[in-house]
Amino acid sequence: MNIEHAILLSAGQGSRMLPLTAEQPKCLIDFSGLTLIEWQIEMLARSGVKFIDVVTGFKDEMVDEVLAGIDHPGVDIRTQFNPFYKVADNLGSCWIARSAMTGDFMILNGDTLVSEEIVQRVQQGTEWPIAVTVDMKPDYDSDDMKVQLDGERLLQIGKTLTADETDAESIGFLAFRGEGSELFRNAVRSAMRTPEGVQHWYLKVIDKLAATGKVGTVSIEGMDWAEVDFLTDIEIARDLTDRWTAS
Repeated sequence: MNIEHAILLSAGQGSRMLPLTAEQPKCLIDFSGLTLIEWQIEMLARSGVKFIDVVTGFKDEMVDEVLAGIDHPGVDIRTQFNPFYKVADNLGSCWIARSAMTGDFMILNGDTLVSEEIVQRVQQGTEWPIAVTVDMKPDYDSDDMKVQLDGERLLQIGKTLTADETDAESIGFLAFRGEGSELFRNAVRSAMRTPEGVQHWYLKVIDKLAATGKVGTVSIEGMDWAEVDFLTDIEIARDLTDRWTAS
């Protein structure tokens, strides 16, 4: 059964892409006529997602304006403002959205472009309570969110994994089913009650939950996606959206 609910983590400015993001958040960068967040919502909507919660922060009024102009019949788009976006990493955005983490849902990072095919794969591809979408490539750099696997099971996730420990990378797209939703929600709540909570990515929580044996992976090797994290990523991402526009 398809997951019909998605949470987009779009609170950040994207400071590594300055000066392009000085006056607009990264999620509003144009790619072939649509903003990054519009492409995300388009691919989610095409795949049957009906409820989308967007966590906003930097220049939230600009994001609200773009979202107000999106018209997908049957798709309900809601926003939740993260007032801590300047001082907290994306675990803070998950904490803001915790009330929406009921039933089955997906989380998509605000800087990840994914194809309709990938959304459908994530929706239907696994029975793991928590599933991390992964891709494989020959080499991984220091900025990749690397994962260690035992078959489909996730053993570790983090940027500091060694080459010997690394089997794939997370693309920033996760699915939560059944007990996975409550496991994650409770883990986010617990992590944010620690002094260092605001400094963590939410995948730090996933790394801790891996010990439960409830975290698996979905491979999208060979499918189209792009991460927009640096100015050098824009050309690659626009080549991708140009192909989507032409198809």
